[in-house]
Amino acid sequence: MAGGGKGSGRPAKKKNPTKGTGGNRRRGLEGKGATPPAHMRHWFKDKPRAGGSGAERPTAARRPRREDAPEFMGGRNPVVEALRAGVPANTLYIGQRVESDDRVREAIKLASERGIALLEVSRDKLDRLTEGAVHQGIALQLPPYEYAHPDDLVVHAQDAAEVPLIVALDGVTDPRNLGAIARSATAFGAHGLLVPSRRSAGVTAGAWKTSAGTLANLPVARSANLTAALRDYREAGLFVVGLDGEATVDLADADLLTEPLVVVIGSEGKGLSRLVRETCDLVVRIPMHTAAESLNAGVAAGIALYEVASRRR
Repeated sequence: MAGGGKGSGRPAKKKNPTKGTGGNRRRGLEGKGATPPAHMRHWFKDKPRAGGSGAERPTAARRPRREDAPEFMGGRNPVVEALRAGVPANTLYIGQRVESDDRVREAIKLASERGIALLEVSRDKLDRLTEGAVHQGIALQLPPYEYAHPDDLVVHAQDAAEVPLIVALDGVTDPRNLGAIARSATAFGAHGLLVPSRRSAGVTAGAWKTSAGTLANLPVARSANLTAALRDYREAGLFVVGLDGEATVDLADADLLTEPLVVVIGSEGKGLSRLVRETCDLVVRIPMHTAAESLNAGVAAGIALYEVASRRR
């Protein structure tokens, strides 16, 4: 066999060293330095560890919902009520092989009459759209809510030739409370809701659902500065009455309820904020048994608005 090497019986001829390879060899033997901490190893970050160490992979934080993103309302009764009330909607989703009943059939009929798109989707798709909420095989896609300007609420009262009654929310962060307050406000003749644009509940699917469709007929305004908006209302001739458990005047003893009015509802835990409290013309309380420290914001608003409506009648 020609040549040396394996199987030739002669030792293999060593190749001559290549110029400059010695430095590469030395660098290859050098240490790589200290291992960087886990949070700096981006290539390792979300990989599962072998060996069953028991360490869980970090869960990704849920991205905040964009204001221009659509909302999804699930549930047969809420969807039918929303369609009956004329709530703005884009698409009605029906689950595949869903058991149909009178509510499902009515929802499909109302959606068809209003020209709302109808889509049949899987249950997994409905679960994702409603973020795991109970949907009963049906969901309604709602467009982003278009808020009014605070001045529009006064104009709304003037157009109706009625004494203005506006409900402002201070620190109410649960959309279900907003929906419940909207329901009471509609029942007792209020002309709109005013909410801050930050750290406050907005008109979401949860608010629509709790309002039982009444938000379709009650404008909601939003202001970047609630205190400034309340001052503007005062300059326009409205009185501002705050509802707070620490007040010394009972609601029934207030003498401003028949005047053009803004009723401010604070949060259940903190009540009215300091600046809003200082802006009020009067702060009143709902007297109640000492066993109950406070009332839910939606319940308190309903009681206050009923008292206002009774006085005005």
